[in-house]
Amino acid sequence: MTAVVEARPPASVPAADRGALQIADRVVTKIAARAASEALGDTPPAGVAAPHAEVAVRDSRARVRIGLELGFPSDIAAQCALVRRQVSLKVRELAGMEVPEVTVVVDRLLRVDPHGRRTR
Repeated sequence: MTAVVEARPPASVPAADRGALQIADRVVTKIAARAASEALGDTPPAGVAAPHAEVAVRDSRARVRIGLELGFPSDIAAQCALVRRQVSLKVRELAGMEVPEVTVVVDRLLRVDPHGRRTR
């Protein structure tokens, strides 16, 4: 015979006293870099490096810097705005941190032909 036991949360212990969750800066960095990649379309054109991120976390607030290489010609301002929104959303959603600042730096522009190949 099997006994059935109901699992109940400890109602007598306040949520703040049950423990803490710490998310390492490197995890937030990976979330931010992945979010930037998603915003630009997961596969960059040939010769264009994937985005990289740097974060500074303090008091559950993350300031993020994203470095990008973009294909040219393209709408650079629109791509940067999309990256800022996606990074802010994903860090807030996955890490539970506020993101007051996302700085996007375009490290390089690479001329790309219509077939997605890098040209000189």
